[in-house]
Amino acid sequence: MEDNMIGNAGGDGSSVCRLCPRNCGVDRADGKKGICGCDATVRVARIALHFWEEPCISGEAGSGAVFFSGCPLHCIFCQNRRISGGAGREIGIRELAESFLSLQAQGAANINLVTPTHFVPQICEALRIAKAEGLVLPIVYNTSSYETAETLDLLNGMVDIYLPDLKYTDGVLAERYSHAKDYPEVAKAALDVMVNQVGKPVFDDNGMMKKGVIVRHLALPGHGRDSREALRYLWEHFGNRIYVSIMNQYTPPKQDLRYPNLNRKLSEQAYDRLVSYAISLGMEQAFVQEGDTAEESFIPDFDLMPEKIR
Repeated sequence: MEDNMIGNAGGDGSSVCRLCPRNCGVDRADGKKGICGCDATVRVARIALHFWEEPCISGEAGSGAVFFSGCPLHCIFCQNRRISGGAGREIGIRELAESFLSLQAQGAANINLVTPTHFVPQICEALRIAKAEGLVLPIVYNTSSYETAETLDLLNGMVDIYLPDLKYTDGVLAERYSHAKDYPEVAKAALDVMVNQVGKPVFDDNGMMKKGVIVRHLALPGHGRDSREALRYLWEHFGNRIYVSIMNQYTPPKQDLRYPNLNRKLSEQAYDRLVSYAISLGMEQAFVQEGDTAEESFIPDFDLMPEKIR
């Protein structure tokens, strides 16, 4: 078997994939593609320093981001549609481990695994290799939260920082926009596992996070009620055990969606009301975005890794 393949694609010793809640059961190790759009060969779209995460993740040095190709969730408003559809290049486990070490040598603040769910067994193997060869940076798991407890258990002791979303609390919206009616309950259960694994936030003397959870909520235009419910849930359920990142950077896709509210940006007034609501809850450990961030590009230039890691 090639070094970029993992036989137990299911994460439980089986060859059928059950890594995500889609539970598609495809034998990805045999070259078949799951609902994520990928077989068991790791594919990446970009490996580079990334400066557009929360300040305690990117800092001045940049986060060492690895953007994995494919995605199990398929949100209709995805900003990274080019790679969520599977575009990218194949990379072996040894090369992936070397890329972690290369990012560390470049001064990265951490190793940031972006959309990694469907490659967790391979990532764990690469991390074991890299750590044995000197990798000491915090590991960030950057996810939609559409995760199973079993897959998250594979990461226990491997991941220091979880950077998950809470996209929706309403299953109707989750079905409409991500084809996943079960997203709210799945994500809430996943967040519990993440917080229990890594505990309360820990920062170094420079304000960089070394351990903890930052839950992101991207406010969608026309859905203030669900955004408020998401923030209320996070505050009442976790309190100061987590940080929350309230994001206003929703950018309409180039193609018109059949839901008119998603064809426009979030208004400044709607975002201000959401931040005011967070304050009224008593939430203090939160990141907010200032200015018209939807006018800026938070989408890196995915070069699809045409060459070896630089």
